[in-house]
Amino acid sequence: MSNDDQEPRRKFLRQVISIVPASTLATGAALTQTACSSGTSTPTAAAPSSNAPYDPRYFTADEWKFLHAAVDRLIPADELGPGAVAAQVPVFLDKQMELPYGHGKLWYMQGPFHTDQPPEMGYQLSLAPRDIYRLGIAACDAYCKKQYNKIFADLDHATQETVLSDMEHNKVKFDQVPANTFFSYLLKNTKEGFLSDPIHGGNADMVGWKLMGFPGARADFADWATRPGEKYPYGPVSISGRRG
Repeated sequence: MSNDDQEPRRKFLRQVISIVPASTLATGAALTQTACSSGTSTPTAAAPSSNAPYDPRYFTADEWKFLHAAVDRLIPADELGPGAVAAQVPVFLDKQMELPYGHGKLWYMQGPFHTDQPPEMGYQLSLAPRDIYRLGIAACDAYCKKQYNKIFADLDHATQETVLSDMEHNKVKFDQVPANTFFSYLLKNTKEGFLSDPIHGGNADMVGWKLMGFPGARADFADWATRPGEKYPYGPVSISGRRG
């Protein structure tokens, strides 16, 4: 994940709407909401404003610091708009850790477990997402202390991107969770938090939707069905009814 990859990251965010059905933008969050509606857990509340304080329920202070630094490198703010931190992606991640998704209750979690299976075999570990994050963050900070004498959040941006790239390509060896497994969930969940409906805690002020011109949960597009190619002029709307 070199500096040259920053523009492709933004290009990806613009393209994802055209290839992913709107109903799947929340991915893990959408599944969690389904479980919540059946009584498994309490639905997440509407996202607070971007200036409201938030006290994480699952992540510790050090983990919270790591998340802010990491997601800021994965989706940085630039001339196109706010990044993952302004979109409150860490809030989304923390909320997910306390819901069925975070506890792995939506997965088959029986053995046997393997760490050396090919990707096409799917997830083969015994760790729920909340465990992947806890062990992965601790391992990454330990690696950074040994390699650079600083925790990840205290490194400069270029070094942080080097560490993330090494994790992505499994050049770093962690003891309890594979580095590339931790990175893959961090990246996937960061995208989800940036693009999901704000009721799940991320996409504050619908900055992700505004970036791509996604209208959100508007109920009526009949007036625009016969106007292909014309830019939709209205801002996005959350499932909660809040307008962006």
